[in-house]
Amino acid sequence: MKVPPALEELIHDGIIDAVTRQLKSGKEASVYVVRSGSELRCAKVYKDMRQRSFKQRAQYQEGRKSRGSREQRAMGKASSFGRKESEEQWKNTEVDALFQLHRAGLRVPKPFGFYSGVLIMEMLVDATGDSAPRLNDVELNPELARAYHGILIEQIKLMLCEGLIHGDLSEYNVLVDTTGPVIIDLPQVVSAAGNNNAPSMLKRDIGNITMTLSAFAPELAQTHYAEEMWALFEKSELRPDTVLTGKFKFNKKAANVAEVMEAIVDAKQVALIRAQAREAAERDED
Repeated sequence: MKVPPALEELIHDGIIDAVTRQLKSGKEASVYVVRSGSELRCAKVYKDMRQRSFKQRAQYQEGRKSRGSREQRAMGKASSFGRKESEEQWKNTEVDALFQLHRAGLRVPKPFGFYSGVLIMEMLVDATGDSAPRLNDVELNPELARAYHGILIEQIKLMLCEGLIHGDLSEYNVLVDTTGPVIIDLPQVVSAAGNNNAPSMLKRDIGNITMTLSAFAPELAQTHYAEEMWALFEKSELRPDTVLTGKFKFNKKAANVAEVMEAIVDAKQVALIRAQAREAAERDED
């Protein structure tokens, strides 16, 4: 196995002692099992931005803060500097989210540090000590499927209480260790309050998990946790101790088309004024 230069650097600096094996390779990053003292850990090595796809990233990056207006403009123009800035933001978002969620007590891998583009974190294992399988590789019965669904809904709720939505949650981004399901892979995490796509992403995350587990417990498909959760969040009534029911009363009142069109026109006018003000500010900076 060829050891990536980034990991050779960490061995040289004494951060890890050895690379044991490659655990998986994806579009965004490769994960290796590394040894640090007597412990085995995971090292997530992000791939070079030239090897990675930036398609559909805009919907995730909305609402994320960059270091300044220059960086934000460069990212918007997709210049070489802007692409590099986007790459750094993409990595740092996952690292920051992982530390935040672990501090809040969520079921995510424990992070140990981020060094030169490499994220060192806890290695999750099963009862035999092997690397923990993904949720889609685990044999379930109805009782276990219901239990896992309850755990994951609770984790999604707690994540939303932290102001975050996973954005790409599915059976492929959940590992099952000796304690149950653990959420992984967070580079696409979005701000619940700062991203216009947040409600649909929350619904998709919960829908993916529910669809997978309802194959074993069909009644789960009749639940509406996403709608219930988002309605409480919008009213600032969602709390870590909120007990969810999975029930939601949908509004069947017909929309007032005239009012909707008027709101769209008003929103476009506000957006135009803001764009003009932003352009004027940028000219002043330059």
